[in-house]
Amino acid sequence: MKDYKMWIGGIYSEAASGETFLSTDPYTREDWARFPRAAKKDVDRAVEVAHTAYTEGEWPTWTASARGAALVRLGDLITCHAQRLAEIEVRDNGKLIAEMSNQAKYMANWYAYYGGLADKVEGLVPPIDKPGVVNMVTYEPLGVCALITPWNSPLLLLAWKLAPALAAGNTVVIKPSEYTSASTLELMALVEEAGIPAGVVNVITGFGADAGQALVTHPLVRKVAFTGGEAAGRAINEAAARDFKKVTLELGGKSPNIVFDDADLDAAVPGAISGIFAAAGQTCIAGSRLLLQDGIYDVFLDRLIDMTRAAKLGDPMQADTDISPVATQAQHQKILDYIAIAKDEGATCVLGGKAANPGGSQGYFIEPTIFTDVRNDMRIAQEEVFGPVLSIMRFSDEDQAVAIGNDVLYGLAAGVWTNDLTRALRMSRKLQAGTIWVNTYRSTSYTTPFGGYKLSGVGRENGSQAIMEYLQPKSVWLAEPKPVANPFIRR
Repeated sequence: MKDYKMWIGGIYSEAASGETFLSTDPYTREDWARFPRAAKKDVDRAVEVAHTAYTEGEWPTWTASARGAALVRLGDLITCHAQRLAEIEVRDNGKLIAEMSNQAKYMANWYAYYGGLADKVEGLVPPIDKPGVVNMVTYEPLGVCALITPWNSPLLLLAWKLAPALAAGNTVVIKPSEYTSASTLELMALVEEAGIPAGVVNVITGFGADAGQALVTHPLVRKVAFTGGEAAGRAINEAAARDFKKVTLELGGKSPNIVFDDADLDAAVPGAISGIFAAAGQTCIAGSRLLLQDGIYDVFLDRLIDMTRAAKLGDPMQADTDISPVATQAQHQKILDYIAIAKDEGATCVLGGKAANPGGSQGYFIEPTIFTDVRNDMRIAQEEVFGPVLSIMRFSDEDQAVAIGNDVLYGLAAGVWTNDLTRALRMSRKLQAGTIWVNTYRSTSYTTPFGGYKLSGVGRENGSQAIMEYLQPKSVWLAEPKPVANPFIRR
């Protein structure tokens, strides 16, 4: 059992109450780490420390270039420690070491990118229609930002928030998921080594109902960035609105992955598998609704089943494992419940459909599951399962594919598989989603914006636009001193 402590003001801290909670390894079902359970008193202390670091001391005196250099150093340190951080995340959330290793190495690019962008945010001197007056528009940080991260990719999704927040000059309080707090706390040693002043980055550990709520509603928090489920996002949005805080919300998805008759099946079949069974389906961008055109339906389904059946379930620390356990016992049960719902609604389970125990493992495994005869009004086609469960529907033409694809409350992503470039462009325009992949799936980058339509969220992460989510414009008017003819009339 490893004991962790929160990180507040550059000091490792227990909860004021002394209460703790445990993290469970999804593969072994054994408790392996202990964390302080933060409550309002701990949140208040962390936010006040962050606010002091924002208004006083060293951080406010740093130039944008100095902030950028620190972020670049942090990215270099992450690269050096990527494998160790990945192994901790596997222990925490059960995902494949191959995926988490790639994520840990790749996320260093976010710190390098925003480190380089920090001193590239330029103000404006707009032309003014008033003689003798100059106007300047500058961009300033918001203050204390609350960064709330999920359990499926803790460090990568933290990088999406932390890098632009710091590049813009804010201070932060991070609340990782109660299921996956270890890697975030391990990262704090690297934050300190990178030379980022104490109090600029703080971490509290605990549960949403106490620590999370206290953080979102704290009057000194000016921005909330959250990745997670739609219900929690709605509650955060409502709570933040009371104090008019800015929010970035990256929420759920029920993404269509659309395959046309002319698609290259050698690419599209693995693409469909990657879209839903990679990460055991625990990704907001999962292509959980597979739409197949009539002409390829049967051959595609046969190839899909054969390839999926060959996937190896097992120890996520082993390089040859294809599908890992899901992260928590509650999620395991939720997925099984959705499988039962799909069967009750009349969908046909053609593969999987139950819990698994590869090699006698006690981990939270679910067989990769495929349903056919799915109607788009079924719950399995409308609600986010967040597991290795695929719903397959037929379509005849583009109009029907668009109608099915858009007939859902979410709009995070969509995939299109076709060799017709004109069709690809038409579909990209018509599909209501923040990301459209053509002949690929599940690709993201630090260089391009990411976010959703409809219930999939508010705002954008990544790309140059993301830093603006952590800045506020200020208009400065400079006038020549001269007599005012009538002070009661607006000039």
